[in-house]
Amino acid sequence: MENRENNTSDAEIPSAELEEANGPVIFYNETVIDHFTNPRNVGEMDENESDGFALVGDPDCGDQMKLWVKVMEGKICDIKFKSFGCPGAIATSSMMTVLAKGKTIEEAKQLTDDDVVNALGGIPEHKKHCSLMGISALHAAIKDYNQKPISK
Repeated sequence: MENRENNTSDAEIPSAELEEANGPVIFYNETVIDHFTNPRNVGEMDENESDGFALVGDPDCGDQMKLWVKVMEGKICDIKFKSFGCPGAIATSSMMTVLAKGKTIEEAKQLTDDDVVNALGGIPEHKKHCSLMGISALHAAIKDYNQKPISK
């Protein structure tokens, strides 16, 4: 698509200007595609490894996520997830784990779906609900961790 005013293509326009000029994000960007095709921190932890666990789902679209956290000295030192869902759900779950890893429990509790979406550089408007699943799982896993006896 050519910009007739100054004869530049959309590819040459910085993404922030392009979004402002053309409206909301409609397609997945390179960062989202990278986190979908190469998700970080995928896997499982067994009961003896993890300090907190959550299973969450979005009944509207059928996505489901399992999340495990390992905590040492008040920080999330390891985090693993399994997500069944659309590219948006997998990418936002992956980015959430990247943002949470290394944070204190208190810092991780402050993470929001907006933090995840912003870290990804935006996701399509109709997929923003996907970011809620990862944050919901993180908060539920932290709650599970906080409810366990302090024996670790």
